Amino acid sequence: MNGAGTGACITRNDRTILLECAHPGYEEARAVLAGFAELVKSPPVYHTYRITPLSLWNAAAGGQEAAEVNNKLRRLSRWGIPSGLENEIELLMSRYGRLQLRMHESDPQLVTLFADQAELLDELEGSQLVKELGLCRTGLVQSDCPKANRGLLKQELTRLGYPVLDYAGYRDGEELKLAWTEEAGGEAGSTGEAFGLRDYQKDAVRQFQGIGGIGGSGVVVLPCGAGKTVVGIAVLEQLQCETLILTSSTTSVEQWRHELLQRTTLNADEVGEYTGESREVRPVTVATYQILTHRKAKGGPFVHMNLFNERNWGLIIYDEVHLLPAPVFRATADIQATRRLGLTATLVREDGREGDVFSLIGPKCYDLPWKVLESQGWIAAVDCIEVIVPMDERLRQQYIYAGAKEQFRLAAGNQAKAAATASIASAHAGAAILVIGQYLDQLEQLAEALGAPLITGKTTQKERSALYAAFNEGRLPLLVVSKVANFAVNLPDASVAIEVSGAFGSRQEEAQRLGRILRPKSGDNKAYFYTLVSGDSREQEFALRRRMFLTEQGYEYAVRMLEPAEEAIL
Repeated sequence: MNGAGTGACITRNDRTILLECAHPGYEEARAVLAGFAELVKSPPVYHTYRITPLSLWNAAAGGQEAAEVNNKLRRLSRWGIPSGLENEIELLMSRYGRLQLRMHESDPQLVTLFADQAELLDELEGSQLVKELGLCRTGLVQSDCPKANRGLLKQELTRLGYPVLDYAGYRDGEELKLAWTEEAGGEAGSTGEAFGLRDYQKDAVRQFQGIGGIGGSGVVVLPCGAGKTVVGIAVLEQLQCETLILTSSTTSVEQWRHELLQRTTLNADEVGEYTGESREVRPVTVATYQILTHRKAKGGPFVHMNLFNERNWGLIIYDEVHLLPAPVFRATADIQATRRLGLTATLVREDGREGDVFSLIGPKCYDLPWKVLESQGWIAAVDCIEVIVPMDERLRQQYIYAGAKEQFRLAAGNQAKAAATASIASAHAGAAILVIGQYLDQLEQLAEALGAPLITGKTTQKERSALYAAFNEGRLPLLVVSKVANFAVNLPDASVAIEVSGAFGSRQEEAQRLGRILRPKSGDNKAYFYTLVSGDSREQEFALRRRMFLTEQGYEYAVRMLEPAEEAIL
């Protein structure tokens, strides 16, 4: 252990780091830690971070070296770093790049795995699953593998602790000519430079393309409202190839199609929608994850998964990549020769499959902190407020005698939240307000009480589009939405979000909901995010976990108590 200092962190040899929230160096330390560690707890006094192999490999993919990480940690740590931890960081980061995949020099059906030392291949040969994938030793530091198993091999080697640098190349796909349009902000036929991509968007495209343009797989992490769709279109414009775009909802499909037709010279016959309502396969095809994972009977085949092979795609874009369903991971393992771009506001997955995103889509190639974009005015500044709503005596008695799961449901559905919601809406009269929740019965009651329309999974796509349009045009000041609006819904003028209930401790959901109000606003560029939580309940515990990712991004929640007889809280 190194000598004592005045740093904001206490670093422990189990790879956990305690960050003191009241320390004057808190903000700087939080920003530094986000580059190589994951936030796992965020109570008021100390936040707990954990260094994981994946967090270090993503740091390595972003250009950080072990010495740099250790120096940063040494500077932040009050009592130094346990020497064993420094060595462990060096070992884990040294594994990134020890294995490389390249095209076989003569057989197009094979790829060759190169190791930096023969002993590493000796070790890997002991894995039964690696053997089953057909890895065959052909030299001191090289082995061949069937090209069809390229993705599965990378997935397994990452699981074994040895992430692979994949230089086996990508097919170009069918050529597709397109350019930015005059309506997009540049001259027809112009490049992204003339179109006026923001600097960070240009950086994201460059990082995805890699040094010398040999890149072609990776994930771009940007907050909602920062123009991830434009980054995807810019990559498509650079590659000039037929492209498959996968996204989370029919609403998002429509938005992608609109952006493609508005910003590029592609015509309507070149951009297809592949959803439950339309099955168009065109040079650029936008589909939903739901249609890909549809099957006629439980346990039956996924009838639309052949979309991956319908055309000679040169690029596949995974919008909201953190939502990628397991069957699509399996399909993605088979198409490693196709360039793959993941877009997301948060790489957090509640199912713990971040490692599969890393190995099959690609490492994090670009990540810009939300607060940096806020400081530059590209997204709105948001005040986050947790409103503690009391339970009345009847509900409290029900709560006391209920099971754990039912306790959460009772607290989330607290009817006193209706008055709190009305009070907040009244305080923001004239603003575009979203009320967001988890439970349909609660939302139906709120919509009736507030005199506002409700959008749920049962709402037809035509009705949704009409309501979103009315909201965006200012004809509808307040909209109640279920979790269908968590992802990929373009509501640029929404400036107030009131979250009345959520999915237990979903960090991903909280980030996406705040993202609904992040698009830049006229005037003071300010927005407000309220989360209503029943006091002295399990809902408060889950609320702490829900906002963990946003805490890591630098958002702080003010806490306000709502008294039973209080008419206004602002």
